[in-house]
Amino acid sequence: MIDFSIIWFTIIVFATLMYIVMDGFDLGIGILFPFNKDPVERDMMVNTVAPVWDGNETWLVLGGAGLYGAFPLAYSVIADALSIPLTAMLIGLIFRGVAFEFRFKATEEHRPFWDKSFLAGSLLATFSQGVAVGAMLNGIPVEGRAFAGSALDWLAPFPLFCGVGLVVAYALLGCTWLIMKTENELHRKMSALATPLLIALLAIVGIISLWTPFSHADIAHRWFSRPNLFWFLPVPVLVLVCSWGIVRAIRREAHYSPFLLTLALVFLGFSGLGISIWPNIIPPSISIWAAAAPPQSQAFMLVGSLLIIPMILGYTFWSYYVFRGKIKADEGYH
Repeated sequence: MIDFSIIWFTIIVFATLMYIVMDGFDLGIGILFPFNKDPVERDMMVNTVAPVWDGNETWLVLGGAGLYGAFPLAYSVIADALSIPLTAMLIGLIFRGVAFEFRFKATEEHRPFWDKSFLAGSLLATFSQGVAVGAMLNGIPVEGRAFAGSALDWLAPFPLFCGVGLVVAYALLGCTWLIMKTENELHRKMSALATPLLIALLAIVGIISLWTPFSHADIAHRWFSRPNLFWFLPVPVLVLVCSWGIVRAIRREAHYSPFLLTLALVFLGFSGLGISIWPNIIPPSISIWAAAAPPQSQAFMLVGSLLIIPMILGYTFWSYYVFRGKIKADEGYH
């Protein structure tokens, strides 16, 4: 018998990972604005993602729609528990999108306002996403198939620290993306910034890796019980290997490998999150099967998804292929 819950959980995880990877680096570009005041180089930074940024958010829509249809209990509980950070995330994404378009049309007098708006929207969206992840790890109380906590449960040290951590992670993604897509002075600036960002990210990951099992006995049990232990043990080793690879790649002035290795770091962090909560979709106790819609509904949705997902992958690949290569100061898509 086909387990549609696992299939849909895999689709949602894949869509979420694709969103983190693809929207992560363009949010990271906004976060990096304070580190570069040069208006021409800021235009270059934005132009590296101008042809593709709006399509990246398709994955967020796919993941949210999949959660709504395949796991309605999880959707309703998470929407209630995290209504404030999720609303803040959407406001940040909208504000970032408006600023992205308006900054190119603005006069020189108004350009600084839209630059600040682009930065603020990127920071708010990223921080809110990190807070939501941290609140999920903290656990969401459920009674009688409904959220039983407070709307401010997310306002706690661990989720807020996770928000800061995701800001640094997206900043590193944006930084290594710019290393890959730019050259000359901007490339050198981003190469100099990447190592401090990497060190900050490793420190944050180390703190979260200690904080999580000490604060959550159920997660500690998942990490250190078999067979999860065998899945988890390679993760910290691979994180260190990838980090050393990023440092070496920057030293030898590589262009592509810093970004690819940062993507590997993101994947490893995401896998650690999966190991921490599996098989629950609402930690600490609601499994994917308990939160699932009827199999008939999941099967009906799956038919449409099997048509839509290849189309999304196709146009995503094509857009990145068409606009591959370096961006130059005299080029732009605005």
